Amino acid sequence: MLERVSAVIRLNEHDNVVVARAELLPGASVEGGNVTCRSVIPAGHKVATAPIGQGEAVRKYNQIIGFAAAPIEPGEHVHSHNLVMGDFSRDYAFGADMRPTAYFPEAERATFQGYMRETGKAGTRNYLGVVTSVNCSATVARYIADHFKGDALRDYPNIDGVVAIVHGTGCGMADKGEGFGNLQRTLWGYAQHVNFAGVMMLGLGCEVAQIDFMMEAQGLKHSPRLQSMTIQDSGGTKKTVERGIAMLKEMLPAANALQRTTIPASHLTLCLQCGGSDGYSGITANPALGAAADLLVRHGGTAILSETPEIYGAEHLLTRRAESRAIGEKLIERIRWWEEYCERNGGSMDNNPSPGNKKGGLTTILEKSLGAAAKGGTTNLRGVFKYAEPVDTKGFVFMDTPGYDPCSATGQIAGGGNVICFTTGRGSVFGAKPVPSIKLATNSAMYRRMEDDMDINCGAILDEGISVAQMGEKIFDKIIDVASGKPSKSEELGFGDAEFVPWQIGATM
Repeated sequence: MLERVSAVIRLNEHDNVVVARAELLPGASVEGGNVTCRSVIPAGHKVATAPIGQGEAVRKYNQIIGFAAAPIEPGEHVHSHNLVMGDFSRDYAFGADMRPTAYFPEAERATFQGYMRETGKAGTRNYLGVVTSVNCSATVARYIADHFKGDALRDYPNIDGVVAIVHGTGCGMADKGEGFGNLQRTLWGYAQHVNFAGVMMLGLGCEVAQIDFMMEAQGLKHSPRLQSMTIQDSGGTKKTVERGIAMLKEMLPAANALQRTTIPASHLTLCLQCGGSDGYSGITANPALGAAADLLVRHGGTAILSETPEIYGAEHLLTRRAESRAIGEKLIERIRWWEEYCERNGGSMDNNPSPGNKKGGLTTILEKSLGAAAKGGTTNLRGVFKYAEPVDTKGFVFMDTPGYDPCSATGQIAGGGNVICFTTGRGSVFGAKPVPSIKLATNSAMYRRMEDDMDINCGAILDEGISVAQMGEKIFDKIIDVASGKPSKSEELGFGDAEFVPWQIGATM
């Protein structure tokens, strides 16, 4: 329920807080005049509508978002000064809310204009890539990619560019275990990504992440589309740059010969992301993106929800949609892993929300997670995947990633994501290569302030009375347009060369 009463938003009749649509001054009446504000309530922040005793649960979305640290009177600002985390039991009720998915008939399913690869998978972009195995080869990789800037690809109009995929790890790490597994899956997910027509793997030569070893482990062989070399074996920087440029030039004709063709939307794998969230995220952009994700699933496609620390406290809403108990329990196992991971590293699951999130109205990780989980829509949870693991299940799935946006999106892309939708309330400027990123603003004020970065204003749900479902359709149409080649705002600005961030776990030695 999205009810507007005066200058506030009531999300559920059982809630004991409402959200300010705009700044409320002391004495302002809310709840039909039954409650008077006792202080300034910033836009997006919460105001109590009933007495809340110390230790009593505070409810938003008809879910617990924390507990009162002190007695709270109607009209009081509810935020970090009087709302805290607390333990409470959650009913995982595996599969209780599972329902048949209302798939569109085959003849009515959406299509987009994409690049069909020989693997039977489809890309939304057509890049060449230089993927580094280690930070030590990062600069040389950039030198190679820089050669193809400007007019260098003028005669190859079907190629979107040459991108260097560089990172800060690959050596000084164990050659087995979780950290190495993450890196290995990430590198080879990018090396085989559907948005690359060709890839050259570049190493230094002496690193832990040996290219030949990893190729053998992944069952990959060199081909005209996949080449590799090391700086040490190639004779140093200048010779490696010259050889790398020559190798990529050999890939240009075949890459340019590819044409966009009509492809079913079932080939789209949507990465669901949010960053720089605010008090409106769970009210406008996130549920609207969830509606778009539902549409994609109904058209036969895939939507990946991630950021495990940012579904913490809302995981029971996902397990209730799990298609099997095993899928639900796999998600809970990941939650428990994160609790232990934080404990052994001296962290806390409530280290979130960030200062910017709190300024925008979010108070606890429980509140943030409930809003973030709305990106996942309403269809059944069909799979749970490790970080950067290939997503081989259609429909709505979950991938275990950190909440740090570039790191999370890197894992999703490595898993096969070929388009991103990114909601933001404070104003994130994220973009990724080789995958286009669509920005969804949660509020109109930020959209107007950062219109050059934002693709869609979901604040219209509040300001213009557009329904969540209607906004979801608008987002879905934008996904199809961008997947078909229309540049997103982040692409127009050139983002994506510095946002490759594999998840590092373990000691650096």
